[in-house]
Amino acid sequence: MTATLTHPALVAISHGTSSPDGQAAVAALVDAVAYRRPDLDISGGFVDVQQPDVAATLGALDPHMPAVIVPLLLSAGYHVHVDLVVESAEADRDSAISAALGPDTRLIDVLEMRLLRAGYREGDSVVMAAAGSSDARAVDDCVEVGRMLSARLLAPVTVGFISAATPRLADAVQAVRSARPTRRVIVSTYLLAPGYFASLCQNGGADVVTDPLLLASEHPPASLVELVLDRYRAVHEGYQGTDGCALS
Repeated sequence: MTATLTHPALVAISHGTSSPDGQAAVAALVDAVAYRRPDLDISGGFVDVQQPDVAATLGALDPHMPAVIVPLLLSAGYHVHVDLVVESAEADRDSAISAALGPDTRLIDVLEMRLLRAGYREGDSVVMAAAGSSDARAVDDCVEVGRMLSARLLAPVTVGFISAATPRLADAVQAVRSARPTRRVIVSTYLLAPGYFASLCQNGGADVVTDPLLLASEHPPASLVELVLDRYRAVHEGYQGTDGCALS
């Protein structure tokens, strides 16, 4: 797909996964964004596990085209604040990095939809499973999403982390079960796509576990496509680049 130089390229960078279903689900999101905006040069890359990496993805663009990197990450941790900053700075290209996808009410829309599809009913105890991070800013982002989900459901939501932060998911599930032993515990999976972490949610001790936000078997939710484009637009409109293209 070719874009005019009046628009920076949109470079969607996800974490990467070895799961074929996860790979297909994320690729479908990038394809849906490209379908929604055929006037843009849109490509996908990865900060870990898969190729192309950030350098190769940026290097494949037209040499004179600026780029807006949109992290397909639910919170802004080390990958956003360090990896993407360093790797984009090393590229010989005018580029900028948007905010991560979360927190955002459109993510809450999808979490609520997944809960309802999984059979959530009033009175269930909800634990939101997040990946976790050693970066306190990313942990705070996840806690905020948990607060937003609680406000949407008009019910308590406990956040449990799969890695690198506390409380760990299994501990969070056990805590809410102990507090309300007669109620079902349902895990709301706050992960972008299927993969290793999503599989760990199944072993957290809950009665019901929802699907992640994206599935290989479904079209990406339109709200997530618009979220990616909004992150791009926020950068594009926020800064005047050296050749007249808005970046950030």
